[in-house]
Amino acid sequence: MSGELLTEVLVKSEQINMRIKQSTEELSSVNADIAHALASSDPLPGVKSAADNSSAVVKQMQDASEELTAVNQALQIAIRDRTMVDHRLAAAFEQESGSRNAALHDKLTALPNRVLFGDRLEHGIAQARRHRWNLAVMFVDLDKFKSINDTYGHQTGDAVLQTVAMRLKHVTRDDDTISRFGGDEFLCVLTQLHEHDEIAMIAAKILKAIQAPCCLRVGDVTISPCLEASIGISVFPKDGASAAALINRADEAMYGAKASKSGFAFAQ
Repeated sequence: MSGELLTEVLVKSEQINMRIKQSTEELSSVNADIAHALASSDPLPGVKSAADNSSAVVKQMQDASEELTAVNQALQIAIRDRTMVDHRLAAAFEQESGSRNAALHDKLTALPNRVLFGDRLEHGIAQARRHRWNLAVMFVDLDKFKSINDTYGHQTGDAVLQTVAMRLKHVTRDDDTISRFGGDEFLCVLTQLHEHDEIAMIAAKILKAIQAPCCLRVGDVTISPCLEASIGISVFPKDGASAAALINRADEAMYGAKASKSGFAFAQ
């Protein structure tokens, strides 16, 4: 029985108990008047017997009221216990949800981690195969990130990674998945694509977002690091039929883009 139903039953039970007590008091008053009349005159035949029966009814009603009070007290305890259980369950579910979220997301950027990204990529591949879409995996690597870390410190490096993560989320669609792959590397899976030019346009848009002027306040210092990136792109089904193959081909293409300083490059 739910807590709400228990409370409803308790309220109705208390209302019934109040009516019983009211009726008992009224009947007791009537019996007192009858007893007084009987004591002051000769009763008619059967009146004394009726009065005795009425008194017995009052006793039964009093007993029923006491039993109902005991039931109400038990219900109150049940409601209290059920409420405590509900609160504990809610806390447990919240803790479990938080633990599950922490296990599947990067602590620094709150982006999906490798595990969650791999799951979504596999799902995306299945959808692309079913609907005959193209699917693109983009391997994004920040250029000269080590120099930013060495020059400004790791706290600034973390702020840069958080800024890039936010920019990647803003420039992609809700159905796409952005993941921090590790260090200064990010992975993007873009679904429901049809044309090669569409993929290139998205890559250019991502680069432009990353390279936008950046002003970071770290402690008491405000800095404006120059952010740049290289992107490698693989496309399903042309460049691979599995998540691992697509990630590897995108990684290879990223090194090609970095070497040619072209910004982004497709797997060859």
